Amino acid sequence: MKFDPKSLNKRDLHELFANTILPRPIAFVSTIGEDGIFNLAPFSFFTPLCLKPAVVGLSIGWKRGGKKKDTLRNIEFTKDFVVNVVTDSLAEAMNKASAEYSSGVDEFEEVGLTAGKSDVVQAPLVVESPVNLECQLVQILALGEIPSGSTVVIGEVVLVHIRDDLWKEDHIEISKLRPIGRLGGDYYCRTTDLFEMKRLE
Repeated sequence: MKFDPKSLNKRDLHELFANTILPRPIAFVSTIGEDGIFNLAPFSFFTPLCLKPAVVGLSIGWKRGGKKKDTLRNIEFTKDFVVNVVTDSLAEAMNKASAEYSSGVDEFEEVGLTAGKSDVVQAPLVVESPVNLECQLVQILALGEIPSGSTVVIGEVVLVHIRDDLWKEDHIEISKLRPIGRLGGDYYCRTTDLFEMKRLE
């Protein structure tokens, strides 16, 4: 079976990519709007892009009807955001936050999570998440046409919060962190089945 991406519509392409590029990390992104209302939404088209400077990339699609999502509007306003790592214990709240709420709704309150004050950026962080990346906006790239395209947000990580009990010597203990990943459809995965391979010299 072979597919030419140019011949597929947005829905079919989404299903194709969601089921072939996996598992994907979930960026649970928190922002603050011009009205002071907190926003919280998960995105699985997310990846690290560079180490020096520490840069991550996040793809944000359009709302139905071609309107900007609150996350994008907020980032354009404040020029910052926080990426919160989703663990097993946060899965249900993350899923609730994926619903399309009106702009006047505080998703932290809606899903039962706590908004904490960040050290550097204006956007709040998720207190219940054991790892938070405070990010400042570097660039916004518009790809494709509305509403089938996406907006790529590139942010520099300016501060990383890691819960103390997760840190061992020089790394995070993944078995304690228990992050989850995004698969296709309604499927997610847990990182509880681990194996190790030493890199060849």
